[in-house]
Amino acid sequence: MDKETLQQIEQTIGYEFSDKKLLAKAFTHSSAVDNRVLSNERLEFLGDSVLAVVICQTLFERFPNYLEGDLTKIKSMIVSRGTCSKVSRRLGLQKYLKVGKGMVSSRALSGSLAAGVLETAIGAIYIDGGLEAAQSFIMKVFGSLIDKADAQQAQGNFKSLLQQHAQEKFNVTPVYLLLDEKGPDHNKCFELGVVIDNHHFPSAWGTNKKEAEQKAAFNALVELEVLEKSSEDDDDE
Repeated sequence: MDKETLQQIEQTIGYEFSDKKLLAKAFTHSSAVDNRVLSNERLEFLGDSVLAVVICQTLFERFPNYLEGDLTKIKSMIVSRGTCSKVSRRLGLQKYLKVGKGMVSSRALSGSLAAGVLETAIGAIYIDGGLEAAQSFIMKVFGSLIDKADAQQAQGNFKSLLQQHAQEKFNVTPVYLLLDEKGPDHNKCFELGVVIDNHHFPSAWGTNKKEAEQKAAFNALVELEVLEKSSEDDDDE
């Protein structure tokens, strides 16, 4: 790989390598070498793990009130092959990947190979500059996606969103109260309300307690002006 190409890659990812041979290896696919050990496969393995660690730590610190399941769902959205492929294509990394002749027109260059080369770049940055350098690159290209993934996860999970808001604004945890229940045992409905810092928010009914809690959390978020009440929600009442 010539010097000019290596410089273009460095400009694209915003990191200058001390070890140019490592950078060249990161962008060499196994189809372009006789010995797969000389390809970027091992770096992809490392980069995948580094990406996971950085994203997990970021989510752990940014969302202190999210449970393991919430964090796992957001992490899965961010580190998926599809997301990595999109990030890689946005940066244009796949065009620098050295592949064998039979791979030049492969659709995989815009799919799995694109995702893989992003991970190899992360692995190479980690080896060359350490965790801080890798973390800086990862947050630069994944930062906005974390916010987007969190918003997607919050939709329909109003309890988590309310808990995060209550902790940040009032330094308390919401308390859910069972106010009423109606119907026979096999077809009950439940009314629950939520209390935050001694303030009672509008209650909600649900076919089970979990559903009622979600609806009550939504009502609280609306009153707190975190969410807007849509006409569709009005129709549901």
